[in-house]
Amino acid sequence: MHMFGEYGAGMEGFSMIFMALFWVLVIVGVIYLIKLLADKGGSGAQTESAEDILKKRYAKGEINQEEYEKIKKDLQR
Repeated sequence: MHMFGEYGAGMEGFSMIFMALFWVLVIVGVIYLIKLLADKGGSGAQTESAEDILKKRYAKGEINQEEYEKIKKDLQR
């Protein structure tokens, strides 16, 4: 007979389940961090150019044609 009687085997099963759950959480956390860092590094390619922003501002009426031409010349330098 075991020191804890019938309950000893049950406790061993629980510890195995918790150990497996711990490692699953660690692996999921590492994968999440890798994806987070990868997404952060790739976001630079999705930014708009200065000319695109200028065109949108002109289209919205935020700047007039004179300002548009002046800023466009500044950007091309």
